This record gives sequence, structure tokens and C-alpha cells, in this order.
Amino acid sequence: METRLRVNENGRIVIPVSFRKALGINVGDEVVLLIGDHELRITTLRHRLARAQRLVRKHVKAGASLADELISERREAVRNE
Repeated sequence: METRLRVNENGRIVIPVSFRKALGINVGDEVVLLIGDHELRITTLRHRLARAQRLVRKHVKAGASLADELISERREAVRNE
């Protein structure tokens, strides 16, 4: 998908409905803007979180709970103080 937009006098642009739907952006959603290689990228915070979770899952054994491991490590650290 590609489109052309004009920046208004306040520096604003309007993301077309078709683009918002394609990205799953709804009214009130928080978006993340990234600049790289002279390009502006827009993504949702929800998408970034899901991506981070997928990346972490690659390195965690099935059925493992990182929260439980952290709590266990913290308790061990307190016992060793």
C-alpha cells in the first residue's frame, strides 16, 4: 500500500482509514514512530509488544515461567544476604 499526504500547517498528517485498518489502529490507540534510513515508520504499541513476546518465546523452554524463575532467584538472593 502506498499513498501521498500533505502535512498541514501544524505539522500533522491524517492516516487514511485503509491504512489504519491494515495496521489495526483504533481510536485512542498508542502508536510508535521510528525514523531510520530517512523513513518514518508507524506501528502500534500492541504490535511492538507482541513482537517482543515472540522474540522472547524463541529463547524460553516450553512450559517455563519467567516470572516464577525470577521470583525464585529473588528469594534465593534474599536467603544469601
